[in-house]
Amino acid sequence: MKARAIAQARRNRWALSFADLALLLLGFFVLLQASNGRQHEVVNGVAQEFGAPVAQADKLLARSLFQPGEALLTSSGEQAIEAVALHHKGGSAPVEIRSVGLDAATNRFDTWDLAAARLGAVARGLSSHGIARERIVIRGLDQQSESKAGQQFLIKAR
Repeated sequence: MKARAIAQARRNRWALSFADLALLLLGFFVLLQASNGRQHEVVNGVAQEFGAPVAQADKLLARSLFQPGEALLTSSGEQAIEAVALHHKGGSAPVEIRSVGLDAATNRFDTWDLAAARLGAVARGLSSHGIARERIVIRGLDQQSESKAGQQFLIKAR
């Protein structure tokens, strides 16, 4: 009888491994949900820990690039775009632009129109500073309810 119980326990070891895997996946998805709109950063961090090559993104805050509530670059914004363009100019990989968050300080635009106009302004700025238009990929909005930092732009070579 004892040998039969031991054999049964050995056959059911897979259930314990499966339960461990399920709990790990549940924990990972809870972590993603709790990251409050920073899923790309969490996934890139996990991928990097497992040895995957991950391109680092340049983060630019909209309030440091644009006039409040507008899609017009300030002089410091032009300089920031030029610095990012110089950083990505030598490569041949596509340069991805993504807007994260929304800006509440809108005058003429609603938040979606303002984000789209700002994405276009960043793309035109990169293009005017030497990045080929064919390399620039605009991904759009990763919307969050009002983020603490306001609207951000992530620019990275893929």
